[in-house]
Amino acid sequence: MKNMHQLPIIVEKDEDGLYVVECPLFSCCYTQGKTLDAALKNIREVIELCLKEKENQEIFKSFHPQEISFHTLSYA
Repeated sequence: MKNMHQLPIIVEKDEDGLYVVECPLFSCCYTQGKTLDAALKNIREVIELCLKEKENQEIFKSFHPQEISFHTLSYA
């Protein structure tokens, strides 16, 4: 079994109802889909493409977070 790596992704449903997904670990690593499942499938493909670049391979190898969290703040 391959070593599993956890990568951060951000999912946002836009005003048109599309799911926009980004992996902030790599520059320009984002996609979208009509459904959440489609968007997640698409981001996996984009991450695979990003990992073909040597710079991103180095980032991937050195990424070992102890904890990842995402927070939102509301403003009036």
